[in-house]
Amino acid sequence: MNELSPANRILLVFNSATGQPGRLGAVLSKYGYEFDIRRPGEGDVLPTDLGGYHLVVVFGGPMSANDDHLGNVDAILKWLPHVVASDAMYLGICLGAQLMARHLGADIAPHPDGMTEIGYYPVQATDAGRDLFPDEMMVYHWHSEGFGLPDGAELLATGSVFPHQAYHIDERIWGIQFHPEVDGETHERWLSNSEAKTDRPNGQGPDEQRLGRQKFDAAFGEWFERFAAKVLAKDRASADMGCGN
Repeated sequence: MNELSPANRILLVFNSATGQPGRLGAVLSKYGYEFDIRRPGEGDVLPTDLGGYHLVVVFGGPMSANDDHLGNVDAILKWLPHVVASDAMYLGICLGAQLMARHLGADIAPHPDGMTEIGYYPVQATDAGRDLFPDEMMVYHWHSEGFGLPDGAELLATGSVFPHQAYHIDERIWGIQFHPEVDGETHERWLSNSEAKTDRPNGQGPDEQRLGRQKFDAAFGEWFERFAAKVLAKDRASADMGCGN
């Protein structure tokens, strides 16, 4: 395999055997990044030397961040100190955000009334998040637990059911509770594999979700394009803008 430039490499960590980069991969590939995909639940080793990576992304999964008995959860929790000690940027999506929050001392717990967010729900920018989030937008969720806010973290987006929707620490560690990577193909695969799980308190059934995708996915995707340019690929995006774009 060809050696990749450190500035060109992103580590994608999946918590399922079938997870794919989806929209996230499509957006970041436009900036010339190449991907190193690891699946610790399938036996892949997570690199402890992260000097060769611009960004680490840990995706969601069907398990809890408190499931220490599961190989992928145990492996990621033991590996996160290396991420925190490195210079690589970190983006945690859903379970990935929860795992980092837990590593940094926050609690991960179900909603006290048993509510879930499965489908499209609104999130609102906090005062600290107005440069990155609109006052309100509809985003795609699939979770029954939420994260507490780690010490030193700044809350960027909130919601009425789960109040902690996005956080960051020192412009390097980012966590979001929702799923910007979910494109149409990913969404249909999730519904096909887990339709029965949508019938939970506050969950949306497949038909309601598909209607939500028709209404909200384009704007959600446009938001992620902006977020990627401002946060995940800001050096390359600035360089592109400086070339007459």
